[in-house]
Amino acid sequence: MNAPVTYKVSIGLETHVQLRTRSKIWCTCPNRFGRPPNTDVCPVCLGYPGTMPVLNAAAVKQTVCAGLLLGCTINYRSKFDRKSYFYPDMPKNYQISQYDQPLCTGGAVTIEVDDQPRTIRIQRIHLEEDVAKNVHFADVSGVDFNRAGTPLMEIVSEPDIESADEAFAYLQALKQMLVYGGITDGNLEEGNIRCDINCSVRPVGQQELGTKTEIKNMNTFKGVHRSLTYEIQRQIDVLQAGGRITQETRRWDDERGVTSAMRSKEYAHDYRYFPEPDLVPVVLEESPLETWRAALPEMPAQRRARFVADLGLPPYDAEVLVADKAVADFFEAALAAGAAPKPASNWVMTELLRALGEKEWTLAEARITPENLARLLQLLEEGQINTPAAKTIFSACFEQGGDPVAIMQAKGLSQVSDEGALTAWVDAAIAAHPKSVADYQGGKPAALQFLMGQVMRASRGKANPPKVLAALKAKLDA
Repeated sequence: MNAPVTYKVSIGLETHVQLRTRSKIWCTCPNRFGRPPNTDVCPVCLGYPGTMPVLNAAAVKQTVCAGLLLGCTINYRSKFDRKSYFYPDMPKNYQISQYDQPLCTGGAVTIEVDDQPRTIRIQRIHLEEDVAKNVHFADVSGVDFNRAGTPLMEIVSEPDIESADEAFAYLQALKQMLVYGGITDGNLEEGNIRCDINCSVRPVGQQELGTKTEIKNMNTFKGVHRSLTYEIQRQIDVLQAGGRITQETRRWDDERGVTSAMRSKEYAHDYRYFPEPDLVPVVLEESPLETWRAALPEMPAQRRARFVADLGLPPYDAEVLVADKAVADFFEAALAAGAAPKPASNWVMTELLRALGEKEWTLAEARITPENLARLLQLLEEGQINTPAAKTIFSACFEQGGDPVAIMQAKGLSQVSDEGALTAWVDAAIAAHPKSVADYQGGKPAALQFLMGQVMRASRGKANPPKVLAALKAKLDA
């Protein structure tokens, strides 16, 4: 009996990243999201005959900086090309892109899946214009040209990705690096990052790649993972049934959880590329490249390593904090304001991230400042407040802002450490619960916790717990 055939998966991702420029790539129209349809437009981005594109230098710089972050070779001479196709969202019936001379080639992204590091090679990074957005209603469709002409960077990976988990990890790592580098906002809800998936399977031992399918216009990382999980199994099922994979473009139906055929896959010659006659080649010089290279920020991997080595944080803490640049920046600002690393890490990972998730806010929407957190932790360390009070103050700072000391005083949350008051509460608890006293003195430690709870109830949570415990033991062990 023949052994069952096992299959090797090869996935390549074409990731489209909207750049953080003030204006569009060929004109001065603002590059912004959420405006009423067809308001940020002009004759250039509407593709009127006779208009001429003028290249946005900031888009070139950001694309080159992305290449530097990913370890690419920067090509000192590149050019733009016309890519012809006919869709309602393409105002000129061609897209200005880069074909055989892109800005960046080579490079890599390092990922980790199941504690195993993997290197995903980058084939190229090129710069192009985004298209308009088709908007579909119940019985009519429209086209919003606000997005047309947005600077779009396409990062093409080699087919090195071997699973849906690796594809997800690659996109997460890529997004982190680009957000840290200030290249993109990385907001998937606004379409800042979208990708096309090329996927093929082949029997283990076969060197030649299998026939690939392309899944177009994926705009969530979870969607990429789900669509690949389905498509990989679909291709294996076809091959195991004796069928052949058709090279085609497929659509992902997120509601049904399946891919379906859209059209046969285009080849490069189908787009009839030719050099863009209205734009001169892009020629870069070494001096600005060196300036850009020197200004590159610390990357997530380096920041994680620094948090562990220099601050003594556990690797898990470092991973959570660094996952979101704004959160990591907040944490470091709290340290600069006087907070100790581990307590600050604990409060950021638990209280801050919990509150953001519950409110569905970004960190920019929260009113709490790093200085607020540092002062709150100082009050807690000094024993002026207990943990429940600290959480109450944190919530007030998070939602309304304000000084933790002022909030503590206004809400009467300061912790009582006065020996006279503590002694009175302790004596009252002992007198009211003689059985618990006898239980403790008879060798039942849980009775001490009961008595301590009675003191905390009498003090309305304001008594200093360590001092209450010490006072109880002093009385009962005498």
